[in-house]
Order: sequence, then C-alpha cells, then structure tokens
Amino acid sequence: MTRTRKAVGHIAFVGAGPGDPGLLTRRAHDAVVDADQVIYDRGLPESLIEALKAQAAEDAQFTPAEGAPGDVAKVLLSAARSGLHAAYLVAGDPFGHDSVVAAVQAVARTAAHFEVVPGIGQAAGVATYAGVPLPGVRTAGDVDDVTTLDFEALAAALGRGSISLAVDAGDLAAVRDGLLAAGVDGTTPVGVTGDGTGDTQHTTTSTVDSFVAAALGFTGRVVLTLGAGVAERDKLSWWENRPLYGWKVLVPRTKEQAGVMSARLRAYGAIPCEVPTIAVEPPRTPAQMERAIKGLVDGRYAWVVFTSVNAVRAVWEKFGEHGLDARHFGGVKIACIGEATAEAVRAFGIQPELIPVGEQSSEGLLAEFSPHDEILDPVGRVLLPRADIATETLAAGLVERGWEVDDVTAYRTVRAAPPPADIRDAIKSGGFDAVLFTSSSTVRNLVGIAGKPHQRTVVAVIGPKTAETATEFGLRVDVQPPHASVPDLVEALAGYAVELREKLAAMPAKQRRGSKVQGPTALRFR
Repeated sequence: MTRTRKAVGHIAFVGAGPGDPGLLTRRAHDAVVDADQVIYDRGLPESLIEALKAQAAEDAQFTPAEGAPGDVAKVLLSAARSGLHAAYLVAGDPFGHDSVVAAVQAVARTAAHFEVVPGIGQAAGVATYAGVPLPGVRTAGDVDDVTTLDFEALAAALGRGSISLAVDAGDLAAVRDGLLAAGVDGTTPVGVTGDGTGDTQHTTTSTVDSFVAAALGFTGRVVLTLGAGVAERDKLSWWENRPLYGWKVLVPRTKEQAGVMSARLRAYGAIPCEVPTIAVEPPRTPAQMERAIKGLVDGRYAWVVFTSVNAVRAVWEKFGEHGLDARHFGGVKIACIGEATAEAVRAFGIQPELIPVGEQSSEGLLAEFSPHDEILDPVGRVLLPRADIATETLAAGLVERGWEVDDVTAYRTVRAAPPPADIRDAIKSGGFDAVLFTSSSTVRNLVGIAGKPHQRTVVAVIGPKTAETATEFGLRVDVQPPHASVPDLVEALAGYAVELREKLAAMPAKQRRGSKVQGPTALRFR
C-alpha cells in the first residue's frame, strides 16, 4: 500500500545493533519501517535489510550509503525537505562511529528535525555473544580509525578489567603493535570474533603477541576481547555452543509452512535452507468441498477431522468465500491429528475436542477416537477434508468404528519445480548436515526433484509413516521424535547433535578420525 507523503520531514539516525536482526530495538524497527527513504551501511547483514524491506511500505526506498558523511547528510536533508521521513541505519550505535557523528553534526546545523536511536554497540554486543564478560571498569568501542586509539588508556583499562574493540580485520596488526608498544603483556588473553552475532560467528582465542596469526582469514569487521574475561569462554560461550550451531539443514516443505520450522532451527543455531518440494493447489473439481461446507452449516456432521494445516486453511478459505465464520462450527466437534494442526484451528478461535495424547498420527488418532454410539451420537457422519494423495488408513479406521465418512479432497499437492543447480549438487554431495522430512510426500518429491540426500546427511523424520517412506527410498533414518510435531522434530535433532558431540568427545583422537559417525560435529572433531 502506498502511503501519503508527510508535510514535515524527519530524519532518524538508527543503530542496528551488532548484526543479529533480533537485537534491533523496537524503536529502531519502527523508525526504519515507517521511513520513506532508508540509507543503510553496506556491512549490515542482508537478512536484516530484507526483513525490514518486507515490513516497510511498498514505495519505501532502500539504498546503501555512498560517499563521505557530508554526502549522506545531503541525501537525508533532501528527503526531509521534500516532506519525507528518512532513516540512516548503521551498525552498532550511531554515536559509536565518527563518520555518523559527522553526519549528525551536519544535519544539526540546519533546521531539520532529527533524532538518534541508540543501538547495542558491536564491541559490547559481540563480546556477550562470544561468552566474554566485561565486568567492572572497561573500555568498549566501535573503532573506525585505529590511528585515533589511545593505547596507553587501553593498557591502563586492561589493568583494571577486560576490554573489547570492534575494528576492521585489516587493522589487527596495528592494534597488536600499539598494545605491545603501550606495555601490554604479550601473554594477555585475546579473543577474535568474526561475523559477530551472525549465523557463522567464529571466535579464536590466543594472546596479544599471536592473535594476528590466529585470526588469519578473518575479513570485514571483527571484535577483539582482551583480558581475564576471555578465559570465561569455556563456560559462558552460548551462541557458538548451541546444539545445532553451524549445521546446514535442508527444510523441504511448502513455502508457507517452512517459516516456523526455520525459526526453530535458527534458535538452536542451525542455518536452514528452505526448498519447496510441494505446492498446494485447489481441487480440480470443487463440488465435493462445496457440498461439505453446506453440510457443516446444515448439521450433517458430528465431527470434522483435520489431518494437516493445509486442510484447515482449505476449509477456512471456503468459509470465507461464503461469508461464514467460527460460529458456523457450532455443534460440530473437531479432531486434529497433531498439535501443529490444532494450533491452526485455534488461530480461528476454535478449541479442538480431540488431539492424540500419544502418537500423533492416523493410528494415534484412531486409538483415541470413540466408536459411534447411536444413542449418544444421533448424527453419525464424519467430515474428513484431506489432500488428494492421502492414505486410506484414517478413513477405514473410522468406518470400522461405526462412523460414516465423507472423505473429501480439500486440496491437491503437486510437485514443485527443481531447486537451483547448486542446491541439487549440495543435496547429493553432502553439502547439508541434516534434512528434516515432515511427510511422505516431502520425501518422494525431494528425491524426485533433486535426488537422494548423501549418506552422511543426518535424516530426521516426523513420524513412522514418513520413516517408512524414507526407508523405501534407501535413506537411513537417524532421528524420529516421540511425538509427530515440528517442535518435537527440531528438538529431537538438537538432542541427536548433543549426543553425537558427547560420543565423539569420549573417543580417542585416532578413533575419531576413523569414526563413521555422521554429521558436522564429526567433521569438526577431525
């Protein structure tokens, strides 16, 4: 939606924090998504910029910063004088950069209205993500020009506690030389962290006289942590010690469903790669669904059994087409095959009557579904809206329990287009550490459009039916949760990674190198 232009312009200098999009403050988020024109540092994570673009107005312009501070200030002032709201998004805290301070000063010399939204500084934020505490007296700063550093003051601060500095990787040698010249002990512990708060954050520890060599290969902005706090990393390093940290995980799901799983994987430190293997389309002949919706309203059904989130959406879309809402489910009981499906039903304001407590599958639902009783159940019909390729297990089981079943095709699942060549190559060559299958169709379609995952890829499946299909295709199933749900599947993979790490840590070094244990943890130990 295109917004109307403001009569009075406004400029916001916004701190994006140390890099992790989750560390953007609410005020910073609002300042950016409400802006008409956003200028941003080139070094900011692409994921952060894309997320903000998706939430901003359609006509909002996002452009990387170019030129000197005065040039940036001119662009911001031009936008403000045109009645636009402009934002300048920078890493860390705005006042942590001399260049940004200069741009603020240039704007302050005019009559333009401006604000400065603080952010977590890179040096302090990354130190926390690296597990290095900076208690007591400390110096923490984001350094644009190392020639302005007061190394004597840094040496004095080190005598009272730990310090952290954010600098360019190319300036590490100059920092080392300055510290040594200021009398800092060459054996003082140092941590160097690259891609701070990012998916591939990595910290190497050494000493003042050796950290330049230890950080060989680091590029861009890095954070140095110096002092006694570096030794605490063994106990306090949490970001890099998450169970799935660094694991590249393939998520073969529909585009609409992959987001929830990817978010949970990221929370455990994984790097998810979403590859749609199926697309959901309406049934070829909608007459069945039309009759089913009419039957729901007319009281034809005692139960509606939902076996997937897609089935819930399909029914709700039909309700919307006919101007119906949750009130028209009055008197109809709802059963859901699993917790994810139940959440989709609750999102529409309805509480399901039945969710399997044990195995969340067709068999688990049937085990808890009451047989039809002609006295207690005057209406003896069940609506089962499903995919066109669903198995007959559930319908047959309900019939055995005395129910009449309207087994209706609510949606069709079709095979998605093959992923790009580099993704297909990574799947077949072991470029992914794990793959998560949430249905038999995801197994069949992934193999169909991209080939079988490499044998060293950890295979995690959501339930027994999916496991059977994976085995039929010659895949080794490594992980299966006790309950068939996305949260439990991700939790089970994380637990597997922890067990794998512990198993490898207990092996002698020679045995680790010859181990056939799969996964990225094994590669790291080797």
